Amino acid sequence: MSHSSTSEGATASAEQADRLDPKSRRVLVLLLAAVFVVFLNETTMAVAIPTIIADLGITAAEGQWLTTGFALTMAVVIPVTGWLLQRVNTRPVFVTAMSLFTTGTLIAALAPVFEVLVVGRVVQAMGTAIMLPLMMTTIMTIVPMHIRGRIMGRISMVMSLAPAIGPTVAGFLLQAFDQQWRGLFFVMLPLAIVMLVLGVVLVPNVTETRVIPLDALSVVLSALGFSTLVYGLSSIGLAAESAALLPPWLPIIVGLGFLAAFVFRQFALQRRDAAFLDLRTFRAHTFSLAIVMFSLAMLMFFGFVITLPIYLQYALQQPTEVIGLVMLPGGLLMGLLGPFVGRLYDRFGPRPLVIPGALVISASVWAFALLLGAESSVWLVAAIQTTLFLGFAFLFPPLFTASLGALPMHLYSHGSALIATIQQVAGAAGAAVFVALFTVALATSGTTDVTVAQPADIADGAKLAFLAGAFVSLGIVVTAFFVRRPVAPEIPDVSLPAEAEVPAH
Repeated sequence: MSHSSTSEGATASAEQADRLDPKSRRVLVLLLAAVFVVFLNETTMAVAIPTIIADLGITAAEGQWLTTGFALTMAVVIPVTGWLLQRVNTRPVFVTAMSLFTTGTLIAALAPVFEVLVVGRVVQAMGTAIMLPLMMTTIMTIVPMHIRGRIMGRISMVMSLAPAIGPTVAGFLLQAFDQQWRGLFFVMLPLAIVMLVLGVVLVPNVTETRVIPLDALSVVLSALGFSTLVYGLSSIGLAAESAALLPPWLPIIVGLGFLAAFVFRQFALQRRDAAFLDLRTFRAHTFSLAIVMFSLAMLMFFGFVITLPIYLQYALQQPTEVIGLVMLPGGLLMGLLGPFVGRLYDRFGPRPLVIPGALVISASVWAFALLLGAESSVWLVAAIQTTLFLGFAFLFPPLFTASLGALPMHLYSHGSALIATIQQVAGAAGAAVFVALFTVALATSGTTDVTVAQPADIADGAKLAFLAGAFVSLGIVVTAFFVRRPVAPEIPDVSLPAEAEVPAH
């Protein structure tokens, strides 16, 4: 055989090694499409909240429950996915998730009152809670380590497009439906139905399952711990306007107590490799560090998602379609940069990406806190928001890839569940703290009703919330200097031999 033939054969083998097989590509495309739909649903809601507040006659703190109630449900359900993804195959998990999401969308679309709308959001959240860990675990299982950065970049692109176009789509749909927010859910419903049908017909089973018992005590402790903690965090905003049923510190302490009991229970179960949510993931230094950085980023991100539209609508007096357009460029930039950032990760690792990303985020948030007011230009807001999302574009894909890459394969599902759970708790905390600070500052004007407050007072409330985010961003900057790329799992594969079932195809 000639040298040129040998080189051609080696090149072809290398190209083949850089590609996924057809079955893996199919499940990846379908999972990305489903996650796009559920993310699109979440970001359209952010723009619709001010309209819902006005239409249903609720306060900003009550409207917060459309996002924090969603986060609360996610925090309760996601830990179960650590067990579910090991016990049940890919297709039935996908179908279950999309069935719940579709049902919740229908309930929300038909909701006659605010309480029923919250119920619909809760059912939606149950499906969303399963979908995100399913995607992350499946990808870590089917994608070779040397191209994970590239694939994560593509995932980041798809996941960023929903936040990019969601607010804009919501703004124009609200305008088209004459500010009738139910139209958003009626538009989302056929998309959810299509993904459900495609899942039933096309999603293959690509993971192996193990016979693992479900520890009922862990389920109870997890549900009580996360739900009461998120409830306490969400009550901070209500307490700021004297509307909370309980002082927030009480459910927060109770929730932390249940979570402490949950942690000790997992330590006991880990000795026989039967943990409900395996906390040995935190023995991986890179995973732990990435989780800290990711938590701070999500706390700030969710806080901005709920505060910025209120500031734009009630302080700057902008219509919903303009609010959507203001938030469009940053999300598009974040999405378009995803594949590029992924390739940079594969070549250079996370640190050259997350350090400048963290610095850009911090600079943007400080600009929000110090420069904005009741007379600010919408163009200035759009410019700062775009710069903020540029920073997030260089932060999230490397953190996802590095954190899960530090784990052995049998802990992928647990790591994915932990990332998604902490994301929701951090998000609830961010939304709660931002809304509480906004409400406290607004209360000094004599009212907490954003529909009657003066634009200057609303701007002052938003600036106080943004200032809290600015201080949080300093923690992201410090942590960024310590993130590294794992070249192999940082903890040994200590799993017991699995009673594996052959995946059905």
